[in-house]
Amino acid sequence: MTDEGAPAVDTARYGPWAVITGGSEGVGAAFARRLAAAGLHLLLVARKPGPLEETAEGCRAFGVQVRTVSTDLSDPSSVRAVADAVSDVEVGLLIHNAGANTHSAQFLDGDLPSFQRVIDLNITTPLALVHHFGAPMRDRRRGGILLVGSVAGYLGSNRHTVYGGVKAFGRIFAESLWLELRDHNVEVLELVLGVTRTPAMDRIGLNFDVPGMAVSDPDEVADEGLAALGSGPVHVVSRHAKVALAHGNPDRATTILRTDEVMRKLIGQADQ
Repeated sequence: MTDEGAPAVDTARYGPWAVITGGSEGVGAAFARRLAAAGLHLLLVARKPGPLEETAEGCRAFGVQVRTVSTDLSDPSSVRAVADAVSDVEVGLLIHNAGANTHSAQFLDGDLPSFQRVIDLNITTPLALVHHFGAPMRDRRRGGILLVGSVAGYLGSNRHTVYGGVKAFGRIFAESLWLELRDHNVEVLELVLGVTRTPAMDRIGLNFDVPGMAVSDPDEVADEGLAALGSGPVHVVSRHAKVALAHGNPDRATTILRTDEVMRKLIGQADQ
């Protein structure tokens, strides 16, 4: 779907400014383009300044203001830089899209400080951002918080001991936050992604051609997320809804082993 065909965004409810983490490329950039086209001003946050500025320039073409912060969100101190960048404006929408698995290793072979960065990127930093931006939304009785999750949080998987755990936490957190804020007219949604063809996933060489593998693209993910905002607390991207359902099978051993076979093919470890 093109940006012009994206769902309408209620700028009176979710504006005038939106903060998007992981906003330089992929799903974050797709969100940015849609919100800019709708007339929301943006703060885009990401680690790499080059792609960040490129996306910002593309969004400015829609006639909106776009600010950028280049920072590593796995460092909890980055929250202050994000907050300071929009301290003079009203933020009505927070989209936390940054949340990659930055340390893919079997737990006992991995590095504990590196695992801590996965935890900080996916738990410590987003909780601080939600706390900072969510309180004024509650006081104004309007706003939205969209947290991007993963089907990895639905079951255990090899080399995802920590990542799967933080994604499971994220879903329960979003459901609980939705319950707390629903009477304050603040919408909360966790948008659950499956395998998505993003530049980051291309760079690590995922095999998207595994037979039967459902693969989304960033534009459809952003479209579904914006359309689902307001009908939370959780929306699984439609291409992966059956995957999430299958991962809930109470026969955990069978489910985990079957999924592990598929994941090994995806990352090119089928014979390992």
